[in-house]
Amino acid sequence: MSENTGNQGRVAVITGASSGIGAATARALAADGYRVALLARRADRIDALAAEIGGGAIAIPADVTDRDALVAAAARVREELGGADVLVNNAGVMLLGPFSSDRRDDYRAMVEVNLLGAITTTEVFLDQLKDGGGDLINISSVAGRTARASNGVYAATKWGVNGWSESLRQELLPDVRVTLIEPGVVDTDLPSHITDEATRAAVQKGYDVATVQPEEIAEVVAFVLARPRHLAINEILLRPADQLG
Repeated sequence: MSENTGNQGRVAVITGASSGIGAATARALAADGYRVALLARRADRIDALAAEIGGGAIAIPADVTDRDALVAAAARVREELGGADVLVNNAGVMLLGPFSSDRRDDYRAMVEVNLLGAITTTEVFLDQLKDGGGDLINISSVAGRTARASNGVYAATKWGVNGWSESLRQELLPDVRVTLIEPGVVDTDLPSHITDEATRAAVQKGYDVATVQPEEIAEVVAFVLARPRHLAINEILLRPADQLG
């Protein structure tokens, strides 16, 4: 993607930036002229990515379930980069498996990261996004539209993100554009985090058959942000062409 000098000086904050869609989005937006702030728990990965990207990129170790860490991150973004113009809520976990009491820690983790993490990060950065008109990109999932056996709590978090995003879209007009992106199967390391072995093996089989690349999702994010301010792309659902559901 060629560099878009019209974005010089604009700042994008990306959560879950250490791998997958987050890392690909950071590279794509940096190529389009954004200065990027990389937020993730894995400091070594975002340090390496910031060094690779250059151009004023900064790495900020932060867990989206820790509001104090997010407040500190927002202060760094304000001080070092001048404030956020774009927030990409990408951090997420996909801990699928049969519903049972044995997996209650997984359920709590998904709610705290996928839903509350996005809500808290947005709350902390919202004042910066409102300064001069910003963009909020929420990375959801096709699971925010279709629930299946063994993905109930994951789907609940994504349905929650979808509903919250539509409410914010209406509430924040015209100061902040809100876009919801719902990918299908993307080639990331999410399946490796699944704690239920049978579910992990079954999900991996699906990933082996049909995936899109994180860079393709990143291109969609960059396209949305490149639209003129009078045009808001509010929702995008995308899947591998051969993904059935």
